Amino acid sequence: MSELQALIQWIADLLSEYLYLGVFLAALLETIIPPIPTMAVFPTAGFIASQNGLSVIEAIMLGIVGGFGASIGSTVIYLIALKLGRAALLKYLSKVRVSEKKLDKVEKWFEKYGDKAVLFGRMVPVFREMISVPFGRMVPVFREMISIPAGLLKMSIKKFLTYTILGSCAWGVTMVLVGYFFGLTAFEAII
Repeated sequence: MSELQALIQWIADLLSEYLYLGVFLAALLETIIPPIPTMAVFPTAGFIASQNGLSVIEAIMLGIVGGFGASIGSTVIYLIALKLGRAALLKYLSKVRVSEKKLDKVEKWFEKYGDKAVLFGRMVPVFREMISVPFGRMVPVFREMISIPAGLLKMSIKKFLTYTILGSCAWGVTMVLVGYFFGLTAFEAII
């Protein structure tokens, strides 16, 4: 079993044992630790919810709970970027091959599209992570990265939280319902 498969199994076990708390914790962790595949969290939770006889309303609530977990994780990244500042983050980001030139481009892009990036970026895998850092939410890692330019450019916390919660909850509900209605088919397509 590969490390990724073991991680997905751990997430499935967490969700099976503690569905609502599990989706909250898994979403929080997958937002802060990009190697955790977001596509394994929400659809798996939806599938488990359907197998346990939860109603559609309960599945929607499950997605919202997960959305709040993801929002807290994104806010942690935002606050780190806000507090550490550009110089400290550049030291760290250079280790993951994000140069100052790339960060400059991201900051300029974010100044132009920041509000839209935070809201809609939360619904696109990868882009979601990058909104907190410097990239956006089109690819799972990108979602968390959106919080970095938001923090570096001192986006209003109220605006950041509003857009992050709306976008993350919409994403969470959508993905939970995919797992709820399409079950194993959705889960197998993800893996």
